[in-house]
This record gives sequence, C-alpha cells and structure tokens, in this order.
Amino acid sequence: MYKNHLDLVFSMKYRRNVFTAEMLECVKGVMDETCKQMDCELLEFGGKDDHKHLMVAVHPKVAVSNLVSKLKGKSSYVLRRDFWENVRHKLWGNHFWSPSYCVVSYGGTSLDVLKAYIEQQQAPPSEKSVKQSLALRKVK
Repeated sequence: MYKNHLDLVFSMKYRRNVFTAEMLECVKGVMDETCKQMDCELLEFGGKDDHKHLMVAVHPKVAVSNLVSKLKGKSSYVLRRDFWENVRHKLWGNHFWSPSYCVVSYGGTSLDVLKAYIEQQQAPPSEKSVKQSLALRKVK
C-alpha cells in the first residue's frame, strides 16, 4: 500500500497556550484513533502548548482537508467535553483551533530526522510552573 508522509501543524486559536500534559495525552489518543479510522497512521505527535505537529502516513485515497477536519473536530469535541474548566477561559469566540493549518509533504529528508524534530518540540509547562509564573506577574 502506498502512503504519503505529511507533517501537519495545527495552531491554537490566537496561539493561546492551552495544553497540559494530561490534555496532550488525550489529544494524541484521539488523533491516533481518528487516523486509524481514516486508513492513515499517526507516526509522531508533538509540539508546543500553542501548536501541534503530527507526522501522518496518509493513504492516497484520503483528502488531506477531510483528514484535518476530522482531526480538529474530534479533538476539539473531546477537549471541550473532558477539560472544559481548563479551556473555557482560553477560548475566544468559542473556537479551539485556528481555522488554518500547515501541511508539508516529505521529500528528501529522512523520516527519522523529522521524527526527531517533532519529538524535540517543547512539552507544555506543568501546572506548578504556570502558577509560579502567574504569581511572579502579580508581584511586579
């Protein structure tokens, strides 16, 4: 079976910092499940707390725009359902993901190099560091 290897990048609406480690694990599971349902394979998942990178092997019969729509829609639904208290104050206009996305197909670069890049993306800050940062802002 032939597959196209893509790097998908999704940004949070207004690049808001939303993800906690728990939310990140949940989104990864949802996106992996969605990829499998669409005859695709999630090869790598990472990113910062305001955007996510996905390395996906996509079957040629799958429209990339349809895959993106399913990934964003399902993950947004699950995050709102399971983490509403964490995300509600960070949503503007009730939107979770930015409507745009970046998709890059892999050419001459090895998949291992790209996997390493995605793996090295910064993990979301811990709740403790967020509280410390907020406390420091109030002191100033």
